[in-house]
Amino acid sequence: MAKTSKLAAGSMDHINMTVKNLDESVRFYSELFGFEVRKEQPERNSKIIGNDNIKLCLYEDPDLEIGSGLNHFGFHIENFEDVAETCEAMNVPMPYGTVDWEESESIYIVDPSGYEIELSKIQGGGL
Repeated sequence: MAKTSKLAAGSMDHINMTVKNLDESVRFYSELFGFEVRKEQPERNSKIIGNDNIKLCLYEDPDLEIGSGLNHFGFHIENFEDVAETCEAMNVPMPYGTVDWEESESIYIVDPSGYEIELSKIQGGGL
């Protein structure tokens, strides 16, 4: 077998995810993170939203049931000191409050489809 080098992954590129309500999810991610619609895909009942660093490919399925598999995904938040106040003002569920880790702090939120998102003070928890 030929020796291969490891791939140097620098950041998360995108996540494809099914959501219960496409418009509600686009509004949630736009209002909370400033994500913009990057591409409309009406033939798939889908939109790609995000910023220069993160893309979410959202596909609508009103019968979605969140279950096993994906526990949560995380975003590093540069203005972490604003997370709790912003989420409270927008009535975004924060089931655990602030969680202290060895090198960082996180706040976990829940999106309209039930996905848990970790918002971190330090990229990668300092690892």
